[in-house]
Amino acid sequence: MKDPLAVDRRKFLGSVGKGVGLMAMSSGVVASLLESVEAKVRAVEGVSPESLAADEDFWATIQQSFSITRGIVNLNNGGVSPSPRIVTEAFVRYTWQQEDATAYTMWQILEPQSETVRAGLAEIFGCDTEEIAITRNASESLETLLFGLDLKSGDEILTTTQDYGRMINTLKQRERREGLKLNLIPIPIAPKDINDLATPFERAITPRTKMIMMAHQINLTGQIMPVRKVCEMARARGIETIVDGAHAFAQFDFKRDDLQCDYYGSSLHKWLYAPKGTGLLYVKKDKIPKVWPLMASDEKQTADIRKYEEIGTHSAAMKLAIGEAIAFHNAIGGKRKEARLRYLSRYWMNTLKDVPKIGFNTSFDDDQSCAIANVKVDGIDPVKIGSYLMSKHKIFTTPIVHPEFTGIRITPNVYTMLWELDRFCKHMTEIATKGLPS
Repeated sequence: MKDPLAVDRRKFLGSVGKGVGLMAMSSGVVASLLESVEAKVRAVEGVSPESLAADEDFWATIQQSFSITRGIVNLNNGGVSPSPRIVTEAFVRYTWQQEDATAYTMWQILEPQSETVRAGLAEIFGCDTEEIAITRNASESLETLLFGLDLKSGDEILTTTQDYGRMINTLKQRERREGLKLNLIPIPIAPKDINDLATPFERAITPRTKMIMMAHQINLTGQIMPVRKVCEMARARGIETIVDGAHAFAQFDFKRDDLQCDYYGSSLHKWLYAPKGTGLLYVKKDKIPKVWPLMASDEKQTADIRKYEEIGTHSAAMKLAIGEAIAFHNAIGGKRKEARLRYLSRYWMNTLKDVPKIGFNTSFDDDQSCAIANVKVDGIDPVKIGSYLMSKHKIFTTPIVHPEFTGIRITPNVYTMLWELDRFCKHMTEIATKGLPS
């Protein structure tokens, strides 16, 4: 029986960038938004991503794809990002669809369509479809790996003091419970040379080191790490590498082969703009049998990437709406998106870089940062700055207080307008020159 509302998602994902079949998937208004993006992209074919990054007419079309308030200047897109309307509309539509004869519709019609989403994610990441699991977030993906790999008492795990707190806590629990040794190493803040970030890993490796976990991009500062260099170093010593790509995936353009990692986990509700509660797990195919799932699966699934999706009953709607997020991302183009995000970041960073008392915990080097950056005002508590910006000027930022540094994380997005960054820079300049109002 063919459901009249069911969509051939393989055809849809294969037609991204061509505008085929969109009217069958969305309301006319929402479909026209993606068609407008595609039309704009066709009009600038041949223009370099770097040149296009400063074309406000082009990016105005992208901005109109989001239904967001301008009553708040949202410069905290690192934790979670708004989705474009085409994604939200799809999520709502799939939610209503699965309410019709739910046990049949959700499991027999909708859930099988997620295989095209898997294929779309594998294409962006540059790996085999059978190496991608669809999860609920980066934490679930990474904890699957951190709990799923067999280690014994005395084995060492290496990561940095700047890695994500939940992942460090996961390893600390294994340390307490199983007698593993967690080795936390400091790394330089905004180094001149990205290779300076690989040296601490090399120095910290011992004969007992069995696993290295590292962020692809550090959430606190936006620092992009030399993943490939560390992974190749580890592989030469027989050490497994887990990469936390929570903030990197779909923010800047890369493929799996650029990294050479064994495992990778990311959230899709950040820079892919997928529904909240969606994530990705990559496991190299020959390593799938050795990594236990977080929740038990049938033994016959030992070598099947889908064993990591055995989490009990859950909505199919969020998973399927990832397809529209993939379509939106591909319509813009990963390299164009990366160039625009870096342009926005450099726009405000360059505006503030010569202001007295203002400094940065993030490198200006394009190889080391993209959309996320961390700024500080000497002598002023970043928490108080963040509270003042929000309460007085409705500018939403992320204060960061770390034992090794403090600052404010600023994360614009493709929908961010230059006047919003100008407002932020104006008030930061006032804070640096006059202090916070009493």
